[in-house]
Amino acid sequence: MLAASTLPAAENAPSLKEAFSAHFQVGTALNRSHVTGSGGRRSSEQVAQEVALVKQQFNQITAENDMKWQLIHPREGADGYDFGPADALVNFGRSNRMEIVGHTLVWHSQIPNWVFVGTNPPPANTNAPAVAARADTNTATTNGPRRGRFGPGFGGGFGRYDGPRASREELLQRMRDHIHTVVGRYKGQVKVWDVVNEALADGGPENVFRNSLFLEIIGPNFIAKAFQYAHEADPDAVLRYNDYGLENPVKIQKLVTLIRSLQEQKVPIHAIGTQAHLNVSTAGFDQMDRSLTELKKLGLPIHVTELDINSAQGGQRGTGADISANAATTQGGLVSDADQKLATAYAGVFRAFLKHRDVVKMVTFWGVNDAVSWRAQGKPLLFDGDNKPKPAFDAVMAEAGKAAVAD
Repeated sequence: MLAASTLPAAENAPSLKEAFSAHFQVGTALNRSHVTGSGGRRSSEQVAQEVALVKQQFNQITAENDMKWQLIHPREGADGYDFGPADALVNFGRSNRMEIVGHTLVWHSQIPNWVFVGTNPPPANTNAPAVAARADTNTATTNGPRRGRFGPGFGGGFGRYDGPRASREELLQRMRDHIHTVVGRYKGQVKVWDVVNEALADGGPENVFRNSLFLEIIGPNFIAKAFQYAHEADPDAVLRYNDYGLENPVKIQKLVTLIRSLQEQKVPIHAIGTQAHLNVSTAGFDQMDRSLTELKKLGLPIHVTELDINSAQGGQRGTGADISANAATTQGGLVSDADQKLATAYAGVFRAFLKHRDVVKMVTFWGVNDAVSWRAQGKPLLFDGDNKPKPAFDAVMAEAGKAAVAD
């Protein structure tokens, strides 16, 4: 890592973390190069400048990838962990007095095949009957297969594992061992965990749960079990459920059904994570206000976990979190007057966050700047590829100023 003296960050520049300190934490997702100084496509000088920006602007960090099962636990057994990059992230956060979020413990994607391997033959037909909308997390049934975040399929790395399967008991034990080991290692250091990620189905109201191998093998109560195991490993950690598309009224109702079921079962769930992968054509105060108003009814703190706003002409109707789909739809150039539209969208979104600051406790941008964003072609963040603030940054800071005057 380059010495701090080589970095161009202005010491007296305004910062997001200071502007919103009275309301909520403001964080960002970091990649491996930011915490280890190597392993990315950016030059060492670019990485050092991004790190300086992180230290200046944010007080909370999330690992974009390095705590996902495929990277932190690629091989079976107690010797199959690779903690190096995750340890580096935790050390970075602690040394810079930042709150650290663990992302993510149980997810249908970016998970190695060994997790699901066993001696039980897979069912002949995986298009099983739809899950009832009541979301009984003790009933094992499935809905139709959906695209995973990393392409077709929903288990075993970037696709679907279709070989002989583990039994329910075997998969539960593997899940418990994994969660106990990972959460236990960072007990007292990682204060917030995405315990279960993206378990809800897209589409109509008839299907609640996304089809996944966790669902097929264990049943819907894999969600409750994951929270139970995480709470056992660190009783003081804030445990949250995280999903995308919660701007959609149908999907919000699925979330409400799920969370109320978990609450009735006394499952230790402490916060809701709404990813907020948005688009300039629809993002703004009204959309976010409606979403937060519905989420607020659950009585849990709300964390905005993966915020970005796509400015590309493609993908303006999407709210999903599929990497391959976003790579395709963020092509074709930017919308007209993209900087101004992005600024207007961010201003409205942050106005809604501030309106609901009694429940919004964390806002995390999914990337440091446009160049390292997973939606890079859509220029979705507050800082450009050279770490310079865009008009959207000024718009967000102006909302903070309005709130300060009102208070």
